Amino acid sequence: MSSGSLSTSTGNNFFHLLTRDWQMHFDKELFILPNQQGMTYSEALDHTQRLAATLVALGVEPGDRVAVQVDKSPMAVLLYLACLQMGGVYLPLNTSYTQAEIGYFINDAEPQLFVHRPNFKPEFVYDNVHMKLATLDAHGTGSLTQHLAEIEPLSIVKNVSADDLASILYTSGTTGRSKGAMLSHSNLSSNCQALIDCWQFGEQDVLIHALPIFHVHGLFVACNIALASTSSMIFLASFKAQEVLESLPQATVLMGVPTFYTRLLKDPNLHNDSCQHMRLFVSGSAPLLVDAHEQFKQRTGQTILERYGMTETGMICSNPYNGERKAGTVGVPLAGVEVRIVDRVTATKLAQNEVGIIEVRGPNVFKGYWRMPEKTVEEFRSDGFFVTGDLGCIDEDGYLHIVGRDKDLVISGGYNIYPKEVELQIDALLGVIESAVIGLPHEDFGEAVTAVVVLAPDATLQEVDINAQICVSLAKYKQPKRVIIIDALPRNTMGKVMKNELRNIYATLYKSVK
Repeated sequence: MSSGSLSTSTGNNFFHLLTRDWQMHFDKELFILPNQQGMTYSEALDHTQRLAATLVALGVEPGDRVAVQVDKSPMAVLLYLACLQMGGVYLPLNTSYTQAEIGYFINDAEPQLFVHRPNFKPEFVYDNVHMKLATLDAHGTGSLTQHLAEIEPLSIVKNVSADDLASILYTSGTTGRSKGAMLSHSNLSSNCQALIDCWQFGEQDVLIHALPIFHVHGLFVACNIALASTSSMIFLASFKAQEVLESLPQATVLMGVPTFYTRLLKDPNLHNDSCQHMRLFVSGSAPLLVDAHEQFKQRTGQTILERYGMTETGMICSNPYNGERKAGTVGVPLAGVEVRIVDRVTATKLAQNEVGIIEVRGPNVFKGYWRMPEKTVEEFRSDGFFVTGDLGCIDEDGYLHIVGRDKDLVISGGYNIYPKEVELQIDALLGVIESAVIGLPHEDFGEAVTAVVVLAPDATLQEVDINAQICVSLAKYKQPKRVIIIDALPRNTMGKVMKNELRNIYATLYKSVK
């Protein structure tokens, strides 16, 4: 096999599935870049094979980790493909991580190569880690690619077993230190194929890609599906409502986090006509408010499809492409994936509509945590189900409802309070944009239910007003002891509300209360 050609092999390497049909679409544009020259599938393959050869030249061997903290670019995606091709283990790192945080990941993963942004100075301290360094910028240039044109393309795809590692993704580490979730070639392959089938992706699709590529959503959902189905991607550096709106007439699919949709709803240029060419809007990584779901449908005639996944599992559930997409739910399990709800104390399986811990089993579930065998054992049941730590219930139609994280459960006066139940009541109030309910230390109750609320700019609601309106719908023990009004909830890069940060900020709120 020479540069610009593909093997017809169907080995276990996930690279085979991603590139299986490329040779029939070599002249098609893969990356569509606003106001720039795009990149065809043929060019993408050539760059990938040269990058794979570069990795080998830098001493990367099959099984070695390649840590990557770079700005979003087509070349960064192809670096991921190149790593798969030659059998390396791809380790993407959030571009927001500090030098100290990067030091932890380097020490833990011990990569053979660290690819970073040119302006990043890797002066962190790392113990006994002997690695090469290379740079890559947002334009695809840097020391990693400076000799790309001269290097001989790698013409082979490394033969791997289905269980060999393809990637390590570190969890956000909101409690304790970050854990490296080990994802195999079969994990990525099975999840990719299930999503293509579920969402009916094909070569006719044009995906608006405005997500980061260091995360499951942007890389292992959006990119994987587009590459494996030979779709095109309108590849945006980040989310900007105007750029997305301008792209809608040329696109068929948008994948986003809830923040994308709430910002689009603020723009008067979002309407039925602007979405005529679109067939699918997907939302994930954080809960989408029911109000935003309904507003979007009213404005555009399109029903947003919500899905549910985790770093450790890829995607687990999805609302149906054909069929009812229930607002406030994440749909039903993907093909081949099992989901059950168990009691958080006894671990016994619960009936429909009963809230408990969500557990999942299937080919998408990760191999375990990198160099943390004890933690891995803790998170799996003896029958192979992974304990997600999320709380939810399954309704009479088989749809999964997420009510929060187990660690976010508030236990006040011996009663369990699910934050989502309280948040839904507050969010429904006129003048409220969104809320986050947390438990804070309280001498008498153990934890006190506390609501942190964001109001619309013209709202005049006060703490007493909010409590007065929700008290008719909630039992006394579920009602917030305090309502704190702030300008915006703290979020991570994927739009998830960081409740741990809120708990830290207001930790002493009830210190003198008895």
